[in-house]
Amino acid sequence: MNLAYDYPVLGAFWTVMWIFLWVLWIVLLFRIIGDVFRDDTLSGAGKTGWLVFVLLVPFLGVFVYVLARGKGMGKREVRHAQAQQQALDDYIRTTAGEGAGPGSETEQLATLSDLRSKGDISDEEFQRAKKKILH
Repeated sequence: MNLAYDYPVLGAFWTVMWIFLWVLWIVLLFRIIGDVFRDDTLSGAGKTGWLVFVLLVPFLGVFVYVLARGKGMGKREVRHAQAQQQALDDYIRTTAGEGAGPGSETEQLATLSDLRSKGDISDEEFQRAKKKILH
């Protein structure tokens, strides 16, 4: 009877496969723990129950969690990603809009420049108004 380790390539394959499955298991375990903490619909007792179940009986706990709550995991992940994107968009709008909104220094200076180019105000008036805006 030949074992896998009698053949070096097959032995390397089995080693790589077990390492891959181990890393996959760790990633799945962390995803489930993250999902438990991210879910706002679970009470504190529910979160504690799932965490104890997943950590004390890891294989059974993970499989039961995926069967019971797996469909909602994707939806919660999408909601979390959308909330992060919305927060980023709001931050960008707020930051970019601070310097370019109506009434900003840039807008006021552009209006003054237009008034001066039309001849509605003199150069002295332009300089005084510019100093007032910038200080």
